[in-house]
Amino acid sequence: MATASATAAGKPKSAPAGMTKEEKKVIFASSLGTVFEWYDFYLYGSLAAIIAKQFFSGLDPTSAYIFALLAFAAGFLVRPFGAIFFGRLGDMIGRKYTFLVTILIMGSSTFIVGLLPSYASIGMTAPVVLIALRMLQGLALGGEYGGAATYVAEHAPHGKRGAYTSWIQTTATLGLFLSVIVIVGVSNVLGPKEFGDWGWRIPFLVSIILLGVSVWIRLSLNESPAFQKMKSEGRTSKAPLTESFAQWKNLKIVILALLGLTAGQAVVWYCGQFYALFFLTTIAKVDATTANLLIAGSLLIGTPFFVIFGTLSDKIGRKPIIMAGCLIAALTYFSVFPMLLKYANPALLQAQQTTKVTITANPSECSFQGSPIARDIDFRTSCDIAKRALTQSYIPYDNKPGAEGAPATVSVGDKVFTAPAATLNAQGHGFSAESAKAIGDFRKGVTDAAKAANLTIAADTGKMNIGMLLVVLVFLVILVTMVYGPIAAMLVELFPTRIRYTSMSLPYHIGNGWFGGLLPTTAFAMVAATGDIYFGLWYPVIVAAGTFVIGMLFIRETKDVDIYARD
Repeated sequence: MATASATAAGKPKSAPAGMTKEEKKVIFASSLGTVFEWYDFYLYGSLAAIIAKQFFSGLDPTSAYIFALLAFAAGFLVRPFGAIFFGRLGDMIGRKYTFLVTILIMGSSTFIVGLLPSYASIGMTAPVVLIALRMLQGLALGGEYGGAATYVAEHAPHGKRGAYTSWIQTTATLGLFLSVIVIVGVSNVLGPKEFGDWGWRIPFLVSIILLGVSVWIRLSLNESPAFQKMKSEGRTSKAPLTESFAQWKNLKIVILALLGLTAGQAVVWYCGQFYALFFLTTIAKVDATTANLLIAGSLLIGTPFFVIFGTLSDKIGRKPIIMAGCLIAALTYFSVFPMLLKYANPALLQAQQTTKVTITANPSECSFQGSPIARDIDFRTSCDIAKRALTQSYIPYDNKPGAEGAPATVSVGDKVFTAPAATLNAQGHGFSAESAKAIGDFRKGVTDAAKAANLTIAADTGKMNIGMLLVVLVFLVILVTMVYGPIAAMLVELFPTRIRYTSMSLPYHIGNGWFGGLLPTTAFAMVAATGDIYFGLWYPVIVAAGTFVIGMLFIRETKDVDIYARD
């Protein structure tokens, strides 16, 4: 089939005056299905705190939360494998049918999460099945994005690929926005207790309706003209994996696309949306409903900039916009996130500035507090128990070396508490009664002192500067739109048609699945390990800065590439 954006030979016309009906249908159908898949994917991230209680209740609260984030990250870890598997299918049998399969896998996995019994009901089977479903979601998403981006780009007129594919780029943010709105709506109707007990399942279950609509629309689509032309001429790749990754001329581009584009784009994306949400709810102690509404508001305001920057990239190029977004992020994050705390919870900020908390301990006795699989009983030294008491309440602290053999102490202002060491009970499944009492008394003393100093005070919505919070959050979203809006077009233009689906999918999903998807878990663990609430920002700052340097030196501009001439 030759659409209005292609001649009978399958090559696009010069950019027409306006978007045709067929082109609008292609963009709408591809975008709607992708919105739905991102909605499914982000439900889990938005409900991480509840997921931790439902499926990882066998761990202490801090470890449970970190493990829940790690399970969230598991979906990202497998995305490159989905990219390889479905990318190969897409280059061999076609774009349309491949991303029809991915949406069915994604939607079914999400629906089953809504039915899955909790840890209290079936024990360890619950988190195991949950992680397996997350991995299925990740595999499906690994094949979805490359198909949608390639499909739309191959329908777009030359000179408008940035504008057309930017609509696909809005889908991740719109999916997050939709998940936030559904969660807030259901939570407000049921109330916090009922929502936490069972109501959290509703957003997962209603996704079956969205799945039906998305599949119905995608079934009405035709294959892309570029793939049809290539198939009719017998030039489809018989071994897209070999061509993409075993031939240096293509593998080199894959590596550069990862390090010089998608790695930095990914950390800016996840820092500006997901880590901002985690920061508000844990560090700034904003209630979940308010934090989600603030994120939703910033997304609503900032989302049009995906299309703005995508369209602008057709005129001035993809590279300068993406590189500028990475550079600005690296230069501003350490200024922007303290502003979030200042405007969200000024009383907490004042308390942190007024009352210093210090742990004095022998460094050789201190373990890594950010371990995702550790339990309370794994932390038995005096230093570990001291740090655990502060980490579980997200209280920032300074570290001071102590004398060898001396017990760790926690200073909260002028009050000093000596942390005990712990011994296990006879069964080895918990602390001895004596240790449990000593630890309990120590934690109570530290917690009471911290509470008296307002170091655990919850954010007061009446004292929030909502306007400035939105300004800061919108700024973060605009950085997201700068790096993400033009990148689909650029990735499509980097690779030839016969291996495009496979080649572009892998660097995109390694970047977004590994560099970006691991950001919340990694940054959260870095904060837990050091006591510095801003230490986790070093991760996105270093990656974004590295991408800027590599991209500026080695990535070429692609906006004028004729993608039909490179098959």
